[in-house]
Amino acid sequence: MRIEDYGLIGDLQSAALVSRDGAVDWLCLPRFDSPSCFAALIGDDRHGRWSLRPAGEIADVTRRYRAGTLILETDVETTDGAVRIIDFMPRRGDGPPRLMRIVEGLRGRVPMRMQLSIRPDYGTITPWVEPAADGVLVIAGPDSFRLSTPVPLQLGDGNATADFVVTEGGRERFTLCWHDSFGPPPSIEDADSALARTQAWWREWSGRLAYAGPYRDEVLTSLIVLKAMTHEATGALIAAPTTSLPEDIGGVRNWDYRYCWIRDSVLALESLLAGGYTEEAFSFRNFLQRVGTGDPAKIQIMYGIGGERRLTEFELPEIPGYEGSTPVRVGNAASEQFQLDVYGELIGVAFLSTEAVGRVEPHLWPRWRTLIEYVESIWDEPDDGIWETRGPRRHFTQSKVMAWVVFDRAVRLVERYNLDGPAERWRRLRDQIHNEVCERGFDPRRNTFTQYYGSEELDASVLTIPLVGFLPGTDERVTGTIDAVTRELGRDGFVSRYSTSRTDDGLPGDEGQFLACSFWLVSALALNGRVGQARTLFERLAALSNDLGLLAEEYDVGRDRQVGNFPQAFSHLTLIGAAYAIAATEAEAEAAGG
Repeated sequence: MRIEDYGLIGDLQSAALVSRDGAVDWLCLPRFDSPSCFAALIGDDRHGRWSLRPAGEIADVTRRYRAGTLILETDVETTDGAVRIIDFMPRRGDGPPRLMRIVEGLRGRVPMRMQLSIRPDYGTITPWVEPAADGVLVIAGPDSFRLSTPVPLQLGDGNATADFVVTEGGRERFTLCWHDSFGPPPSIEDADSALARTQAWWREWSGRLAYAGPYRDEVLTSLIVLKAMTHEATGALIAAPTTSLPEDIGGVRNWDYRYCWIRDSVLALESLLAGGYTEEAFSFRNFLQRVGTGDPAKIQIMYGIGGERRLTEFELPEIPGYEGSTPVRVGNAASEQFQLDVYGELIGVAFLSTEAVGRVEPHLWPRWRTLIEYVESIWDEPDDGIWETRGPRRHFTQSKVMAWVVFDRAVRLVERYNLDGPAERWRRLRDQIHNEVCERGFDPRRNTFTQYYGSEELDASVLTIPLVGFLPGTDERVTGTIDAVTRELGRDGFVSRYSTSRTDDGLPGDEGQFLACSFWLVSALALNGRVGQARTLFERLAALSNDLGLLAEEYDVGRDRQVGNFPQAFSHLTLIGAAYAIAATEAEAEAAGG
């Protein structure tokens, strides 16, 4: 299966990927970052899968989400008739995680086959499987799983299978529930009741979308994806629910993205606040405040779902990887990098949330001021850059721009809310950084900002210069940068992060075109006054999404397919930002014309 052949379902604490042919090939329980119980996505049948599909030949498959929800419906046509498979994970709250699958008969008489192969700890454990009154019980160390169904099951080789027939109007239900093996099994909710409850909850949530501008459907789909990847208890937004889906098919650029990157924070708050989702925005802000306080020198670029700091990276040599892409990694060593831009993200979040409520909560300003004062002492140091390259540290242009954001927002906070702080000193430092970036991070010969001071290499991250307000979108240097990035980093109109052949990122191989950078280009074009070009590129990018509207991290132009972890929050965040930028520019033009 291609990466884009999968659909996402989730319960706001974990998520599963379901293939077009009816297999749950990825699921980690009880949290997004727990060891997987189904890992066929990055391995094969030996590593865990839950298959539910017609036993005969399949003629056609169509699928969709029920409007405004994350309930996946897959219609399967066969020579014997047609069935609909409904996959969803009901919101759990304080209860156990559950994955429910319902088969409806649409036409004819369709033989079906179900096979459940639970393989905990990334496919390394074959569990005990034993019959239960309503199905089967699966136990492996601390993990216990219970499959409840009225369909008769056969057990063997660590698997549970069932052969059954669904006729028109018929309906069979399967509920898989996880719980601690040392505790009592939870009660089982009726699947139809859970379906109605899940649909009502999602539709109430999506019905609160306040955005009414262009590309509203794409914005709503992206917000639903982001909601599904937000842990409702902690507020953390994970980058993706998967690990080690390759950026280069068959290569080594395979990373674990089941963590929360501070890099995504401002984009997330902007997207949620503009969409009217204030509760989610402030829940995420509170998560960032919990992990980003204390000693500013110890702030990391990413954290675990609960704010965990140790994300030790290791490899799983027993898993063959997605289409042979190895190594498969768990954890992420980039958590130990120094990235200057995260301080700009944190102060940007502080500023955005303050603007949303119109005041600064008294207990927060001392924390923010401590962070700002720390950046005064480190802003002129080289760092590892936004892309977590594993090459040498540099004076990356985008990192310095985000240091400018720290002091720009600090000055605004002090002046707007009458806070205690050295506004004049911070203003001078802000101007100093601005001048330095324009002198050392800009190539006047090519009229473009570059990847790092004194370099000839380009980096698509400098497209954020107008997005954060460092320069006006119509500034000639912004225009030059847009054109240079498009020309030198573009492939078939889509944008790479940087040139892997010219940038020492410490890794062999290439990577696909980075979708977030391409959406940044859309936003920059809109702010540059080229709204027609922005719309054209937006629509090309949106067309790369799969039939469910989902986007991975990158798009491989040569292979004509999505690559990287999936679905990717950064891609969906920047899609939303691009739609907002187009809407804002068109509204300004209309107001000026009127």
